[in-house]
Amino acid sequence: MITVNRETFRLAQVFTISRGSKTEAQVLTVRIARGGVTGWGECVPYARYGETLDSVTAQIAALPEGITRAALQTALPAGAARNAVDCALWDLEAKAAGRRVWDLAHLPVPGPMVTAYTLSLDTPGAMRAQAAAHAHRPVLKIKLGTPDDMPRLEAVRAGAPAARIIVDANEGWTAEIYADLAPHLLRLGVALVEQPLPAGQDDLLAEIARPLPVCADESCHDRDSLPALRGKYDVVNLKQDKTGGLTEALALRDAARAQGFGVMVGCMVGTSLAMAPAVLLAQGADHVDLDGPLLLAEDRPHLLHYDARGVHPPDPALWG
Repeated sequence: MITVNRETFRLAQVFTISRGSKTEAQVLTVRIARGGVTGWGECVPYARYGETLDSVTAQIAALPEGITRAALQTALPAGAARNAVDCALWDLEAKAAGRRVWDLAHLPVPGPMVTAYTLSLDTPGAMRAQAAAHAHRPVLKIKLGTPDDMPRLEAVRAGAPAARIIVDANEGWTAEIYADLAPHLLRLGVALVEQPLPAGQDDLLAEIARPLPVCADESCHDRDSLPALRGKYDVVNLKQDKTGGLTEALALRDAARAQGFGVMVGCMVGTSLAMAPAVLLAQGADHVDLDGPLLLAEDRPHLLHYDARGVHPPDPALWG
C-alpha cells in the first residue's frame, strides 16, 4: 500500500532567496508497506518546476500498488513525486533484505561529507552577522541574485574571512551583471557560482568568460539535461527532487563525471529523511550542500548527525 501525508516543519529562522521567503518546510512523506515491512521517503514539491503539494500527491496516488523501482522510472517524470516513491522503495528493499541501501546499490560504505551551510538573503549587515556566527564552518553558501549583491558578498567575506564560499544566484542575474561581478567573486575567494542566468536563457555562458566554475542547478534535472549544458557549465548540481530519486541521481552522477562535469550534491529545504539518500549520492562529490536539517527548528526522529567532519550516513532507524 502507498500512502502520502503532508507534513510541516518549522524553520529555525526566515529563509530568503531571490524568489521569496519561507518560515516552514512543507513536505510530502510517502510510505510503502508490503509483506509486513514499510519503507518511506520524502519530497519537497517546488513551484519553480510547476509542482504543488496537490499535483505531486495526485501523481503518487495514481501509481499501481505493486510498482517496482524499475517501472517507476518511466511511470513518472523526473521530479518530486518520483523522488519520494523511489527513495521509499529503496528503503523498503533494504529493510526487507536486512541490508543497507549502499550494499544493495553496490556502493562503497559511505562516510561523513563536509557540507556547505546556507546563509539566507538579507541586508549586508545581517548577512555579515550570519557569516560571523557560522565562521567556524568550512563552507558557506550565499543566496544572492539581486542588483545589490556586492555589499552582501563583501559583508559575508568580512564576517567569515577563512570560509570557502559558494554563491547561488538562483537565476537572478543577467550576463552583464555576472560579467561585472565575476572578477570580484574571484577577488573574494568564491569557489563556485550556481545558476547565474535563468534556465533557458543561459546560452550566453558559452560566449562569455567563465573565470571561476559555473554550476548548473535549475538547468540540470536528469541525464537528458546534460547535452545542453556542454560548453556552458563546469559543474552540475544533483538534487533528488529534480532527478526523481536516488536511482536516476546515481546514474546522472556517473554520466556527468564521464562527460567531464564536476559534481555538486544539493537539496531543497527538507528534513533528515530527505537528506539521508543524498548522503550516499554525495560520496566523492566536488561540492556538497546538504544542510536542510540544520535550517530547521524541528526534524524527524533519528535525525542525521552533523559534526566537524560533516554530515554522516543515516542510522538504519531513519532510512536505508
